[in-house]
Amino acid sequence: MFEGKQLAFIRSRPSLMGSPKTDQFAFKRSGQSGIEISNLMPHLQTVADELCFIRTLHTDQFNHAPAQMFALTGFPRFGRPSIGSWVDYGIGSANENLPGFVVLVTGQVLGAGNSAWGSGFLPTIHQGIEFRSQGDPVLFLSNPKGVAPSDRREVVDTVNALNRIKLADVRDPEIATRIGQYEMAYRMQTSVPELMSIDQEPASVHEAYGTEPGKTSFANNCLLARRLVERGVRFVQLFDQGWDHHGSVFKRLPGKAKEVDQPIAALIKDLKARGMLDDTLIVWSAEFGRTPMAQGSNGSGEKASNAGRDHHKEAYTVWMAGGGIKPGHVHGVTDELGYGIVEDGVHLHDMNATILHQLGMDHERLTYRYQGRQFRLTDIHGSVVKKILA
Repeated sequence: MFEGKQLAFIRSRPSLMGSPKTDQFAFKRSGQSGIEISNLMPHLQTVADELCFIRTLHTDQFNHAPAQMFALTGFPRFGRPSIGSWVDYGIGSANENLPGFVVLVTGQVLGAGNSAWGSGFLPTIHQGIEFRSQGDPVLFLSNPKGVAPSDRREVVDTVNALNRIKLADVRDPEIATRIGQYEMAYRMQTSVPELMSIDQEPASVHEAYGTEPGKTSFANNCLLARRLVERGVRFVQLFDQGWDHHGSVFKRLPGKAKEVDQPIAALIKDLKARGMLDDTLIVWSAEFGRTPMAQGSNGSGEKASNAGRDHHKEAYTVWMAGGGIKPGHVHGVTDELGYGIVEDGVHLHDMNATILHQLGMDHERLTYRYQGRQFRLTDIHGSVVKKILA
């Protein structure tokens, strides 16, 4: 079965590795839908009936950077716009004081770097803006010492007056982008600090999410995501690092699952309670899955506890919630090992086409002319997965 398939690091003939037979790693049928969810994520189990699992997602790439770029831009190399940039280009922002595409990161920098939220050949006004949890939320947002808001306003007005003269002369659209970005930056000096002040939230909200104001955490970013969506930001992307378990997977996975479990479930419940879940599409995904085979020793004793899992592109599980996606549903069937697809495979181009469709855009018509031809997120591929639509 495994021969002839490309794996990132496993070179010898691999052996299968199941999860430990303990309550901690067991799967529980959850909600009225009975969807099986790991006991590592007890909070997620409580929102099972809001989730739509895709068991058969597959991709073309098996190493981090190209796989991340392929998942987010539809192309495995640098230079293409990210999905968030396409969405901002397609429908714009509903808040003139905040960017249309905001990025929140916990952990180390991605292999793809900021290309994961770059605008590629689209106008740079559509690139993702990374917000930080400590210091200035956006770099250089605060005025320098001795510079009053009125002084900054005068500088922006003067620079933009010069930019308009240049724009009229050379007609470069990037100058128009620069003018807009200067104005946006000035407005963000007021809107962003208020947005980032999660300490204003009630104690009940912090208890639900597990948030701690002033710290950097995935929980804080989930709460910020709700606040951003509430204010009309079209596309909010959370990145969380530390899931690359090539070794000691059974020691390390419980800790990572605990970090994300409570805030994810809280975000879903919070959006639903506020009447926002139907209009907000949540996607939990990765650039690829992990193998059902062991990377490293799969023997007994201490060596077995050091085993991990390799990258796997042939079939993996993601879930979606809200935004007109069928709740309490499982799509696709793999073989008994979870290695290959048996029924209803979904390529990453298909998933991106479906995301755009649920946001009101036709992936075949959302195009941009560059270097002599029309480009799109899904290139020449992709079909909307109609079976998962509510």
